[in-house]
Amino acid sequence: MKPSNTVSKLTMWYAIAVIVFVADQATKVWAENVLKGGKEIVLTSFFKFDLAYNTGAAFSFLRDGGGWQRWFFAVIAMVVSVGLIVWIAKLVREAKPGRGYELWALSLVLGGALGNLYDRIMLGHVVDFIVWHYQHYYWPTFNIADAGICVGAGLLIFDMLFVQDKQAS
Repeated sequence: MKPSNTVSKLTMWYAIAVIVFVADQATKVWAENVLKGGKEIVLTSFFKFDLAYNTGAAFSFLRDGGGWQRWFFAVIAMVVSVGLIVWIAKLVREAKPGRGYELWALSLVLGGALGNLYDRIMLGHVVDFIVWHYQHYYWPTFNIADAGICVGAGLLIFDMLFVQDKQAS
């Protein structure tokens, strides 16, 4: 692939990560401004916005760790982010056809990882506010960064199971 074409493709995939990051941070600012003081916005019988702070990882894992987990998870997110940046660049440089799902997945995960990394470093916790539930059964509160990570991980799994194997044949 020509160098200028490589740069434009890299810019596109990194821009997707930036869009996820900006959307995540903007919605977190909105949530902190609108939902402060215990206010919640109920949208349906199973979906609402309610502000929560998570000092742990996914599903509040290690949230009561005493503070060390902030930097532990920040370092993990930094290492993963650098790995994703390199992985995206490698895929774009190789210019193999049929890598769209993988690149979308990596870009979404990168944007989400950076969104939550920013929160951990700057705030000491991750801002969550999206709540799904059925009656009294609640999914852990999450944010746009978490959604980007989950959708990206799902796309990566889809790609590995259904797309990558077909390309090899």
